[in-house]
Amino acid sequence: MSDRSGRERSLFGLDPEWLARRQEEILDPDLPIVDPHHHLWDREGMHYLLDALLADLNSGHRILATCFLQCNSMYRAGGDPALAPVGETEFVNGVAAMAASGTYGDTKVCAGIVGFADLFLGDKVDRVLETHLERGGERFKGVRYCSVWDADQSIKSTPMDFPKEMLLDPKFRAGFARLEKFGLSFEGWLYHPQIPEFADLARAFPGTTMVLDHLGAPLGIGVYRGRRDEVFADWKRNLAELARCPNANIKLGGLGMHVFGFGYDEADEPASSATLAEAWRPYVETAIELFGTKRCMFESNFPVDKRSCSYHVLWNAFKRIAAGGSGSEKADLFKDTATRVYRLAGIA
Repeated sequence: MSDRSGRERSLFGLDPEWLARRQEEILDPDLPIVDPHHHLWDREGMHYLLDALLADLNSGHRILATCFLQCNSMYRAGGDPALAPVGETEFVNGVAAMAASGTYGDTKVCAGIVGFADLFLGDKVDRVLETHLERGGERFKGVRYCSVWDADQSIKSTPMDFPKEMLLDPKFRAGFARLEKFGLSFEGWLYHPQIPEFADLARAFPGTTMVLDHLGAPLGIGVYRGRRDEVFADWKRNLAELARCPNANIKLGGLGMHVFGFGYDEADEPASSATLAEAWRPYVETAIELFGTKRCMFESNFPVDKRSCSYHVLWNAFKRIAAGGSGSEKADLFKDTATRVYRLAGIA
């Protein structure tokens, strides 16, 4: 174990010098990509704003557009607490406007924005959703609500804590029911034992587009460490249940997070895209088998996954996994599914 492991075990710690040790030629550089999942924030120990994002986007792959996902960033400091998350949408919409000027290149940065609204507000959440749409305009596409929970409280993927079985709570669902009225999607971040709760929600609201983040997180740490085959079987069974819901889509990524237990974030040297592809392939191919390419999309989950690999290595790994697919299947996975789910206009 290297002396970098303690720093890298923090939730979002990065080591740019370590990442720079792995440089690769870009595979299939002309393949068009929409990155449907990244964040922007300025936190203690990590700056990831437009300049840092652009450095990754311009590292060699052909990124046509991106979507921003909520991360409790730049909330309004005063006023009605229920409207505080609108500050994030205002901030990101400003970043998107900067990128749309053409000053920073051709990528449509933050062409889609997925924000946060407290769905426990019930029908009172309408005012929050309306304000998001006013401030985010056509870029505002949906709401993400994390619900990560496990009996093993040592498993942490976010500084926040969430209640058990939150997605089943009638008060939560009262607010959730308002999303369809506004044509907004719902995005969930949870662990693999919780996928049946997400499936139950999808069945209850068939008119709402659902997106499961990060492959539904088959866990590999805490009490799940050393039980990869058992976890895989449970995860696949739960995912098959969700796949039967036609309104459900899934993001193929997040595998660089420590909760998956691969340990690449703690290695002495950064892994190659070939090594990552070999480890990640069973999960990605299983999800594609269950959902089909038209409901699957590769995601970067940057800067969170940057703790394990750089942006150009990550997309090389995904391209290796998808190498055997047809042209239309690759188009789905790398661009078309994300374009459809987030209703992105003007993506060539």
